[in-house]
Amino acid sequence: MKVTGALEPFLPLCRRLLPGRLADLSLALLKATALEAAILAGHLLLYPTGLTPERRPPAPPAQPTGRDGAARLPVRAAPPVVLLHGFIDNRSVFVLLRRALAQHGGQRVESLNYSPLTCDIRTAAELLGRHIEEICERTGSDRVDIVGHSLGGLIARYYVQRLGGDLRVGTLVTLGTPHAGTRVAPLADAHPIVRQMRPGSEVIEELSRPAPGCRTRFVSFWSDLDALMEPVETARIDHPDLDATNVQVTGIGHLALPVHPAVATGIRQALDETHAEERTAGGLTVA
Repeated sequence: MKVTGALEPFLPLCRRLLPGRLADLSLALLKATALEAAILAGHLLLYPTGLTPERRPPAPPAQPTGRDGAARLPVRAAPPVVLLHGFIDNRSVFVLLRRALAQHGGQRVESLNYSPLTCDIRTAAELLGRHIEEICERTGSDRVDIVGHSLGGLIARYYVQRLGGDLRVGTLVTLGTPHAGTRVAPLADAHPIVRQMRPGSEVIEELSRPAPGCRTRFVSFWSDLDALMEPVETARIDHPDLDATNVQVTGIGHLALPVHPAVATGIRQALDETHAEERTAGGLTVA
């Protein structure tokens, strides 16, 4: 997936000053950096709006009945989509993605906040599991899909892979998630949850263990210019037991992944493919 920007007028100058391949790389990095700065500025303005928990949407309508009063066979709707933010962030990061998902398929979309004081991925995954159970009970759905940005994707993966969450999660989409651990910003190791995101940590080691029979489908979006993933390939899922698809995004950075329209389109397509497969495989059973 290639994402283009609007700094092409600088390309001739860059190519004059630098060798061809280096000039292209420098221009791409310049574009990504400018976009990251703009997104960060906008997100800082929106951040206060996401501090409070999201309002719960109304319960689904009662099952329709025909003229004879008999209940009609229900049409299987797509499962709710749960959005889970990254480290020291909140649900405001998903304003644009939420709108794109809701407008596209009319799916129920819910954003969850976890505390910035969270110090353990395992504890956060257990809390996520309780939220998922509450959402399923409230919506009448037996499954959900999850989109997790950065640390949010790692929390969701731990829930799915280590806490039996594959019974509840049909598709897990991760955006810039350090699946194999990231080495960036070593000074941040003072925070325990950052240490858990390092290569070789106990959490990363647990996620590398066998996971036979895991039912969840994984789709991982990773960017070649993600400055928070070191190396950038760490945002890929490489596990022999998982049904995983890795989608490379070029030309954008870490903060752009949950807000860029091209990525939103890719997420919608990934969810649509899963739902189409389920409808084809499931058929219709009448007792």
